[in-house]
Amino acid sequence: MRGMKFSFLCKKKPRPTGKRIAIVGAGPAGLTAAGYLVCKGHDVDIYDKMPEPGGLMLFVIPEFRIPVERVRLGAKELADEFEVTYYPKTKVMEGERLDEGDEFYERVIRLSKLKEEYDAVLIATGIWNVRRIGIPGDDLEGIISPLELLFWIKGNKLGYVPDEKVPKLKGKKIGIIGAGLTAVDVAFECNRLGADVEIFYRRTIREAPAGAYEINLLRRRGVKWFELVTPKRVIGENGSVKAIELLRTRLGEPDETGRRRPIPIPGSEFQVPVDYLVFAIGMVSTPPVNGGYLAVDRRGRLVVDSRHMTSVEGIFAAGDVANGPTKVGRAIKDGLYTAVAIDKWLRGEL
Repeated sequence: MRGMKFSFLCKKKPRPTGKRIAIVGAGPAGLTAAGYLVCKGHDVDIYDKMPEPGGLMLFVIPEFRIPVERVRLGAKELADEFEVTYYPKTKVMEGERLDEGDEFYERVIRLSKLKEEYDAVLIATGIWNVRRIGIPGDDLEGIISPLELLFWIKGNKLGYVPDEKVPKLKGKKIGIIGAGLTAVDVAFECNRLGADVEIFYRRTIREAPAGAYEINLLRRRGVKWFELVTPKRVIGENGSVKAIELLRTRLGEPDETGRRRPIPIPGSEFQVPVDYLVFAIGMVSTPPVNGGYLAVDRRGRLVVDSRHMTSVEGIFAAGDVANGPTKVGRAIKDGLYTAVAIDKWLRGEL
């Protein structure tokens, strides 16, 4: 199997420029940026909190979308052929914050320290937290983060997560709120593990972010699809999830996304029994700062200018940490464009 080709501009590393770049995050944006920068002669070190490079591509996204071996071969080529140095199990952070996927890191380095030691720093830490829905009962036992669940399942297959950490889903009723690719991936994995899966979405299949094709694939596998419903509260028993109470909705005028706004219908409540509940309603950017060291917007994304540079000169950002959750292809594209800007800046052309 051929690996992902991150260093597609050259076959071997050119004459060194003497410039050193630290990349924080070994996902698609960080690895793509590394591939471009080494082809320009720069030395690259990559810091990542996980035990090996690949980010969500390796540890969360199901293998039928991105084969593990392709990611591993691509990352290995950067190390073997272009002298990229990986620092795994290393969380870079200015301030303190607990994120999902933090189980593996063994040391913490301050972002400001990297800024002092390198000629440029690229932040590509992506999205390692999920959005909370904020309804009664959303803290009951049995509510699982979609990122955490996919991480447990994939990490177990990779040999990093012990069997006892993975919920025993066979024969269990799993309710999933949302209809993006994350919701689809959770549904696929839970279905594969023998669960009885139901997806609840507040619009119709035509508006589903994952697309009707993905949803219909799941329906053919036996996943149940409920549309035009929105969660009202989670019902518990002895501290654990017992059911989800939903309201039926109708579609009104388009909102800021261009999709018709779901409007709850008063008095239309009904309940669906579930053993586990997954709120897959969106993920949140996780910049390696908690405080005022770098500017972030109201959605928690790093603010960057036309040079892809943050509010601190010499620190750049690429991928989901700056753009919010996107598909892998866009993260790769943004990593490449940001690497071009870094190279120009280091050469005094930007």
